Amino acid sequence: MSENIIPEEIRKVAADVENQVVEATEQAAEAVTGKVGDVADKVENFADKSLSELSDMFVELKGSAERMSRSKEAESIKSAFYKLLGRLKGESGVSDETASSQDNPFEAVEQNFKALYADYKKERAEFNKEQDARREENLAKKQAIIEELKALVEGQDDVSAQFPAFRELQNRWREAGPVPATAFRNINDTYQFYVEKFYDMVKINRDLRDLDFRKNLEAKEAFCEAAEKLSENENVVSAFHELQKLHEQWKEFGPVAKEKREDIWNRFKAATAVINKRYQAHFEGLKEQQADNLTKKTELCEKTEEIAAREITNTAGWNAASKEIEEIQAAWRRIGYATKKDNQKIYDRFRAACDAFFTRKREFYSGIKDNMSENLEKKLSLIEQAEALKTSTEWKKATDQFIALQKQWKEIGAVPRKKSEALWKRFRAACDEYFAARDANAGGENDFYGNLRAKRKVVEDIQAYEPADAAANEAAMRAFQDRWAAIGHVPFKEKDAIGRAYRDAMQEKFPEFSAPRGASAHAGRAPRSPKDALIEKYNKLQQNITTYENNIGFFSASKNSEPLIRQMEERIEQAKAELKELEAQIRKAEEGEA
Repeated sequence: MSENIIPEEIRKVAADVENQVVEATEQAAEAVTGKVGDVADKVENFADKSLSELSDMFVELKGSAERMSRSKEAESIKSAFYKLLGRLKGESGVSDETASSQDNPFEAVEQNFKALYADYKKERAEFNKEQDARREENLAKKQAIIEELKALVEGQDDVSAQFPAFRELQNRWREAGPVPATAFRNINDTYQFYVEKFYDMVKINRDLRDLDFRKNLEAKEAFCEAAEKLSENENVVSAFHELQKLHEQWKEFGPVAKEKREDIWNRFKAATAVINKRYQAHFEGLKEQQADNLTKKTELCEKTEEIAAREITNTAGWNAASKEIEEIQAAWRRIGYATKKDNQKIYDRFRAACDAFFTRKREFYSGIKDNMSENLEKKLSLIEQAEALKTSTEWKKATDQFIALQKQWKEIGAVPRKKSEALWKRFRAACDEYFAARDANAGGENDFYGNLRAKRKVVEDIQAYEPADAAANEAAMRAFQDRWAAIGHVPFKEKDAIGRAYRDAMQEKFPEFSAPRGASAHAGRAPRSPKDALIEKYNKLQQNITTYENNIGFFSASKNSEPLIRQMEERIEQAKAELKELEAQIRKAEEGEA
């Protein structure tokens, strides 16, 4: 008989046993196909792990006693590690050109993991090689056993004396261990054929045969009881795999008496059918759950894509959107797998939406940094002009120039926070040095302290004024404005205080008055209506909101800045509430004018 081709005669004898066992197991195996996640599906289990945590997990796995049986888990960790590494490199701007340079902050952890994985793969390859060699040895042993069994069956007319040898061959067969998968069916069918032939086709001692039948029956009844007990196991997957082991052991034992063969097999097959149905139902339910998970994940993808495409123009908006994304990511991690064919696709879609959002966020803050760099250059230019001008003795001309420089300084936006204070101190020092020299040389037309006394007198007269009718009040207000505008400069260090006193006094006596920082700006200008005052206040609040939002951008670049950011956000909310009130007042004023 050929070693690789089983005669048709053998197949007919083994068909009943083989087909009934295979029928149940193949149905269950078919239920598994397409329903059990592969290595790619497991990657998401580690989506919330850091590179360091993944490395530690691999070290723990590599040091475990069962590491050779955990190869799929090892591949899952490896896949998750390199997927995360690639994303982090992309976010940090690490390219292939810098991958091995000092600019790559991930080089050490990557090299360490690569060494761990290479060592594990080498050990795994040696282990597999040993297992393959052992299976080939087992195959040779079983082929030799079959040749000996064949000799027992075909070489004796009365094999009663050979029954102990037959038992020994059976024991050696069971102890031989697994063979290569490609040879399993052929070698097993051939063995079963000669075992059946030994019992059914050769005249042996009936008592010995019946004794062996009884022992085989006892063993197979125990297998039936074990299979029936497995049907009560709540862990359906574990029960199914244990059942496969029982089927393999069933094949190792010879037949029972002919009148009991069908009954014992039907009992075992019935228990098998119960477990297989539960196993298939389990995966049908899992399939429904996975479909529901796919629906939920699709909704999260749509939300993330909407946020990623949203038009956001300030840091408060980006912070709020980032919180939304973080909540969505947390919800994603709480959802289980989707269907096998869609799980990787939906994950890639979600990852792409998240990446698009964070890419736009980085571009936004990069633009803020570029703007702050431009502002830094502008303020440095003003500092250089102030330092060049601070020794000038052309008091009138230089004073006007300094006032213009200060106005430009206020109009320039923010600069990097770590440089802001130093720049201001340098600019203020140049201004202070000039105005101190100017005040020390005051006299004649530059009698600054005389001007200060004159302006204080104006403030006192305003405070002493008793309001009358509208026409008289308007005339008085114009007169006070003209007097104030006619007075020259005061000492620099007194400028803000006397200007504030003037504005407070005017606003107290004349509610319609609303002067800018320089009171002279109102000289010769007609008083504004209440609506104009409201509009100016509205515009000022809008400018404040812009300033607060820019400040949030500066703070977000530093550590321990959350309290400052919260303070800015509270101010923004308060200012927005005031804006709404002003809008209502302005509409009311417009209705009054109509």
